[in-house]
Amino acid sequence: MKTVFINGSPKKRFCASGYFLFLQRLFIDGNKVTVKLRTPADHEHILGELKDASSVVFCLPLYVDGIPSHVLRFMERMEEYCKENDLHPSVYCIANNGFIEGKQNEPLMQSFEHFCTRAKLTWGGGVGIGGGVMLNVTRILFVVDIIILLLNTVLSIINTGNLFPKDAWISFGENLALLSYFNLGVLFYLARMGSHIRKGTAAGKKYTRILIPSFIFILFADVFFIITSLFEGGLFHGWLTKKN
Repeated sequence: MKTVFINGSPKKRFCASGYFLFLQRLFIDGNKVTVKLRTPADHEHILGELKDASSVVFCLPLYVDGIPSHVLRFMERMEEYCKENDLHPSVYCIANNGFIEGKQNEPLMQSFEHFCTRAKLTWGGGVGIGGGVMLNVTRILFVVDIIILLLNTVLSIINTGNLFPKDAWISFGENLALLSYFNLGVLFYLARMGSHIRKGTAAGKKYTRILIPSFIFILFADVFFIITSLFEGGLFHGWLTKKN
């Protein structure tokens, strides 16, 4: 069994789609191939991988309640290719958005379902994830926690000769438990869909989100996007520039 994972994020690195594909791969065995879809130059390589694939898993962000345009162009080419070569893989989708509710991905899921009907492919269903950006941040925090734990361990060895500093490990365990809880819904539904992919059956459409109260999510999201806008010039872009 061969499963092709298509990362449909236009970002080069540290994208949420790459994170969720990594998690999905953990629940699937057999031959697994991951490819990135960013430009038309990627089309031929990806299409070549589809020739002997039993399943295709798209993972992509929600853009304006729909599929990103560069992914749509590939889907048009994929439809032609599958018809020309009589290919009928099962298609699954993992969609994520920056909003809190995973249900926000429903229009995108419907587009994939219609695409499968038109291309005569098997629609296997998908998982819609809310708070994708914040969940992606949790993996970065996890890496930071590991670095802090290693530094504390080194300092403990130097100062006391203790290889396992108790306070550092307790703090790491608490942070790990918290980050795992935030991702619990995503892990559950990806594990569920992984089971269906292995069996070649339809998983249906399921929606989940970061497990955090909405009012807390909104507060952190506002702060995050304001800071991001300030660093990238998006918040005040053009306000103080010279007008023609």
